Amino acid sequence: MKNTQFDAGIQKYLPREVRMARIRAAILLELTELQRYTFAAYYFDGKTLDQIARERHVNKSTVCRTLHRAQKKLRHFLS
Repeated sequence: MKNTQFDAGIQKYLPREVRMARIRAAILLELTELQRYTFAAYYFDGKTLDQIARERHVNKSTVCRTLHRAQKKLRHFLS
């Protein structure tokens, strides 16, 4: 019998509280301050890329790249 707690697919077998704690830790430990701000503004505050770009006085593509790098780091950390 497989021990699902230690398999590669660990994320789907852990309780929700544990998964959320890992996500919070990943956001705090793995992302830069700018990546955290961009990630939170986009996913938690519901701001568009254009809104974030205007707030930061940068191009929309800069915000898109920052968000993409944050997502990549989180996927790598949580996999």
